[in-house]
Amino acid sequence: MPRVNDTKLLQDNWKRWIEERDSSAGDRLVEAYLPLVDYHVQRISVNLPRSVQQDDLRSHGLVGLYDALEKFDHSRDLKFDTYASFRIRGAIIDGLRQEDWLPRSIRDKSKKIEQMIESLEQRHGRFVTPNEVAEELGMKEEDVVYTMNESFLSNLLSIDEPTKDSQKNDTYSSTIVDHRTLTPDQSIDKKSQYEELAEVIKTLNKNEQLVISLFYFEEFTLTEIGEALDLSTSRISQIHSKTLFKLQQKLKHIDTAFFKG
Repeated sequence: MPRVNDTKLLQDNWKRWIEERDSSAGDRLVEAYLPLVDYHVQRISVNLPRSVQQDDLRSHGLVGLYDALEKFDHSRDLKFDTYASFRIRGAIIDGLRQEDWLPRSIRDKSKKIEQMIESLEQRHGRFVTPNEVAEELGMKEEDVVYTMNESFLSNLLSIDEPTKDSQKNDTYSSTIVDHRTLTPDQSIDKKSQYEELAEVIKTLNKNEQLVISLFYFEEFTLTEIGEALDLSTSRISQIHSKTLFKLQQKLKHIDTAFFKG
């Protein structure tokens, strides 16, 4: 929601924008809804490499906000905040699709780390810690966590791109399965996955559980979580990154949609 004190002024600006397309009213509306852009920028950026600048995401988000103002249909029973959120998130994702936002050096490091994780797990027959991986590779533990979280969820695809199946000319959009209606087997499997996720979350410490719960289920921002736990935003970000690393190793077979912001 836009943080404005004068609701009447906001309504007046909406009226002038709808009836006259008054540019100054449009500017005031953009200013009023900027917190909505910042909210989505922070939620999306937490799962992106640090090489992606938040200012770039904000620029993409502003494009989405402008687009929402131009196309919003006030006759429909839909709040502008909801409609704008779709446009803002869509514009940010579209902007990211056009960029190669993971440096080659990070991709190479990530591949080495993943290979080492697989090798150590086969050797020890259990999940391994970032410290164990770091020792084998001669890296610092924080570098291992940083690299894996930079590369996590780093591959965005256009649904209009052709698939990798060379025998067909299908695009990804033609292969998308409707997951809204689950089969009985899928429903049982999904329930089992949630139960397993819940059990794994129970193994986390108190702060890790709170960060995961507040960020992914209550939709708090990292800053808001920091205020709630009386910790700095950077500390919350660190807890979030290390917790994701733990969950990724323990839940490799579960859909990564669990971890999307």
